[in-house]
Formats: sequence, C-alpha cells, structure tokens
Amino acid sequence: MLEKIDLSSKLDKEEYKKAAEVLRERLGELQRAAKDANMPVMIVFEGWEASGKGTLINELILPMDPRGFRVYYVRGAADDNQSAYWPPMKRFWAMTPPRGRIGVFNRSWYRLITDEADSPITYGDISSFERQLSQDGYVIIKFFLHISKKEQKKRLKKLERDESSRWRTSKPEGRGFESYDETAGKIDEMIQYTDRDFAPWTIVEATDKRYAAIKILSAVVKSVERGLEEYDFKRKHAEAISIDPPSAKERGEASRNEPDVKITSEPTVLRNLDLTKKIEIEEYNELLPKMQKRLRELQYELYRVRRPMVIVFEGQDAAGKGGCIKRLTQRLDPRGYQVSPTGAPNDWERSHHYLWRFWNVFPKAGHIGIYDRSWYGRVMVERVEGFTEEADWRRAYGEINEMEDGWARGGAIIVKFWLQIDGEEQLRRFQEREEIPEKNWKITAEDWRNREKWPAYEAAIEDMMLRTSTTFAPWTLVEANDKLYARVKVLRKSIHAIETAIYKN
Repeated sequence: MLEKIDLSSKLDKEEYKKAAEVLRERLGELQRAAKDANMPVMIVFEGWEASGKGTLINELILPMDPRGFRVYYVRGAADDNQSAYWPPMKRFWAMTPPRGRIGVFNRSWYRLITDEADSPITYGDISSFERQLSQDGYVIIKFFLHISKKEQKKRLKKLERDESSRWRTSKPEGRGFESYDETAGKIDEMIQYTDRDFAPWTIVEATDKRYAAIKILSAVVKSVERGLEEYDFKRKHAEAISIDPPSAKERGEASRNEPDVKITSEPTVLRNLDLTKKIEIEEYNELLPKMQKRLRELQYELYRVRRPMVIVFEGQDAAGKGGCIKRLTQRLDPRGYQVSPTGAPNDWERSHHYLWRFWNVFPKAGHIGIYDRSWYGRVMVERVEGFTEEADWRRAYGEINEMEDGWARGGAIIVKFWLQIDGEEQLRRFQEREEIPEKNWKITAEDWRNREKWPAYEAAIEDMMLRTSTTFAPWTLVEANDKLYARVKVLRKSIHAIETAIYKN
C-alpha cells in the first residue's frame, strides 16, 4: 500500500501561511469546545524515523492551550524497565487522557508491533483498546508519516553530520533505511488490521513538511468537529429519553412494587446452590493454618516464575468478603500482595474509562492483586441503580472478557469468587451489625436499601455469571451462609489455581 502513495505533494510558503492561520484559530476553538463537552481526544503519531514527528507535533500543539494537553513519548519495551512487570497495555491505559483533555502520542502502542521482533501484544489487543475507548466517547486520530527510503537515508545522513542530533542515529532504529523494505511490509499489515471506523489511519505524505503540517491540522480539525457533533447528538438524545415515564397510576394501572431492571431469566445458578454446607470449628482450626502455610509457599513460587495473580471478591452485602480476604492474606508476605477495595469512583476516576482505575492497580509480575469488589460493579450496581445506560452495561460484558483474556494470555492467574448467602442470613448479619457497637461501621442505610432490590440484583448476577465465566477467568460460587466453610473453600480454590497454573506441565 505505501508504495502507491504519491510523495511529491508540496505546498508553497504563502499557501501554507494562509491555511495554517485559519486552521490554528479553529483548532484553538475546538480545544475549548472539547473541554466544555468533556470530550477526550487522543492523537497518535507513528511514522518512519526522521519523518518529522517531533517537528509536526510542535506544529500541531502551537495554537493549543498547554494546560489542556499532554505529549507522551512512548519508548520501546526494551527501553522501558517497567514493561517486564506488567501487561504491555497497562502503561497505555495509564496514559489515556481524562475527559476534556487531549493526549498526543509521539509513537504509541503500535511501536510494540512494528519494532519488537517478538511482539507482546496482538492487533486484537490494540483494536479492543481503541474500540473500548471510542465507545466511551474518545476521539482517536492516528497519523502515519510516510517518506521514501531515499528521503529517509538523506535525512539520517544530515542528522549524523550535526553533533547536536547525532545521538538519534545511534539508536537501533536510527538505521531504518537499511531495513526499510522489510519494515514497510510490517507497516502495511499494521494499517490493514487496525484501520477502523472508530480509529482510522491518515497517511501523511511527509516529504514536504509544510504540506504535512496542513494535512495534519486539517484532519484533527475535521475529526474533533465530527466528534463534537456526535457528542451533541448523543446528549440531546439522552435528554429526550431521560424524561420520566408516566407512573402506573398515571397510566391507569394498579401500583405495584417491581425492580427497576427487568429480570431477563430465572436466576437458577444462585438458587441451586446448597447454602446449608458447613464445616465444624475443629476441622476449620485444623485446616486453616495448613492451607495458609501452603498458600505462602505458593506465593514465593509465583514470584519465582514471575506470574501475577488476580483474585476478585464479589458477593451480597454481609456475605463475608472481608473475613475471607483476612484469612487469605493472614500469613502471606505483605510485600507480595495488595488489597484494592473498590467503592464508587471519585471525580478523577469518572473522568476516565471505567476500566482505567483497575488497569492502574493491576499487580506486577510475581505479585497478587486482591480486589474487594471490582470492575463487575459496572454490570451489577451501575446496572441495577441506573447509573449506566443499558447499552453501556451490556457492552461491558465483552469489554471485561477482553480485558481478562489479555491478562490471562500475559500469564496472569485469575480467580473470581462470588460469595452467596440467602436473605434470612443476610438479615441476621445486618441486625447483628446494628446491635454490636464494634460492627456498626459495617452497616449503612444503603445496605438496607440494596436489600429491597434483591430480585433485580439476582437477575444482574445471573447474567454476569453466564456472560463472564470463561475458561481463562471462571467464576467460583462460594456457599457463604457458613463463614468457616466459605473461608476454607476460598483458600482451597486459590491454592488449586496456582498449583494448576504452575505445575500443569
């Protein structure tokens, strides 16, 4: 594909100045409009070495308010000493700009595809990343700066002659013209597999820098304008459907209590659990220290083989998640695990994609990340309470599966626990928390309110189980009416998951 592009396009100085003046003024206006609309923008610059990325990025940001954008330089995995410890896409999730801001990338996640002999990511990983952000309102603009092999060689020779820029040609990629033809094939493939309507590529003929600058400015202006039009349409549509529907009384129907969310199927998975399962205190006291000792041994094995582990705890209020986490971690080396409690997102977290905060606390290689509630709030609490539009929480099943699949392919061991208790046991625990002063902090008015929505939550949990229990990240249902039984089952499953992953060969 690249060889078919005409690289002779040029723009004279007067034409450039005239066009640049208009486009720069418009870009400044659009940056302010994007901020007002809380619309995030990501602008990616890829291209041949010496194709002028730095110069053209400067041309782009010149008319913009520097408080509203950030430029990222993305190093290759070999130059990034953090890459060996976390999934490769983690650092790019961390770089996503908050709503209303612009992120400009001098090289990007594509560097791991084009520059790495054995790439740690796939085109599927990249498409999932860009699609999820786009569906969350991000405008993604991607440029590939194209120059000929002859032009690249000429520019690199010029850089070598200048002492202040000679360091650039000492890098391995600084001799790119020597493998230009081979790399061109990789770039063609990259564009072919990742040119999507939600994140299209713009090929920029970069031989003439004035021409390239105007093409980039024009493309950014058009893309941001289009993004704002779509944002305005979605906002007006949301306002139109947010008007409260008539009540049952207004419709002339009998008033009745019903869940806010329709029950899509009978929740048989949860109701078929045998919640009478229990373990005697004597057996528990014998098993607990042995299992905790074994888990600590396996923690060191995880560190030795550099495998991260993700342990998710979900369950009804008062199901015993805290007690299970306490026994799970009681004898672990505290340097090798982190417990991340998940509450309602704060303002900074809400300004990003909902998965952003979970990527940021993913455990590094050899460590254990324990989540007291998790990303599954998207398809439970946010669904039932109406905090998220139906299209968004329905889409979240696939997004979560993609995220967990990427983690698993990167070596993570993923264990997900759902702790189930019945309504009577929950009521008993709620009352106990109110009666015992030391436990008052555990009970809130929200807990009682959530209890009234039990049927709606059961439906949401059922759907979550069926849609997100996968071969690489299955759910384990824990019969939790008996706290001792639940703790032993959690420990036993965690031990089994590590042993299976490490010793399966």
